[in-house]
Amino acid sequence: MAQGKRISADIDSDALQAIRHMGAQAKLARTRAGEGQATAATRLGVHVQTIARIESGEPGVAIGHVLGMLALYGIATKTIEPGSTE
Repeated sequence: MAQGKRISADIDSDALQAIRHMGAQAKLARTRAGEGQATAATRLGVHVQTIARIESGEPGVAIGHVLGMLALYGIATKTIEPGSTE
């Protein structure tokens, strides 16, 4: 977790909030599906600690793991250009 704290020092607050929000949404979707962290880890092909780190909004988790978990539970993502009115 120390790595996540170090990384967060270089990320602006809006990005950190987005990371935390994605983690919370991933956890909500997993629990609504009735699955535990171990099941999610097996399905995603990662260690159970990675699932916990995603769900806690740790910024040091690989983006592929975060997006993979969101997709696993049917959560779509999209990027928005800086300065966009979306």
